[in-house]
Amino acid sequence: MGPRELTGDLDAAGMHIGIAVATFHAEISDGLLVGARDLAESAGADSVTVVKVPGSFELPLVASGLIKAGCDAVVALGAVIRGDTDHYDHVAHRASEGLMRVALDLDVPVAFGILTADDPEAALVRSRPGDGNKGAEAADAAIRTAQVLQALRAPR
Repeated sequence: MGPRELTGDLDAAGMHIGIAVATFHAEISDGLLVGARDLAESAGADSVTVVKVPGSFELPLVASGLIKAGCDAVVALGAVIRGDTDHYDHVAHRASEGLMRVALDLDVPVAFGILTADDPEAALVRSRPGDGNKGAEAADAAIRTAQVLQALRAPR
């Protein structure tokens, strides 16, 4: 038998997709949410569950809850904007670490859709509708990764 190469498809049929979104910087996170939800629905997700939390720091815990509730993949969305203190560094670092930990501990894809930016305009540009919407890109990554994991788990 020759080498096996797996590439996830953008096909969410049969999947339950969870989206955890931080409402802090709502003008940014709302755009990310629209992009992620539209992508999941156009990819044929059976269902999409959206959970809103106050900030990006809460996203890992909610991502874990979504997985435990049966989600096949989770998209974590938010924005952390640099300010005058080191709060930005702590929140961005801990949120990314936490999301990775959830994915590895629970063996379910958790896509990182948290924008980290020096100013709100830079994040706003990446949350606008259309090409370049980072919420849609994160949903795409979550679905394709879930597809690959399903293929790996299937009997050969």
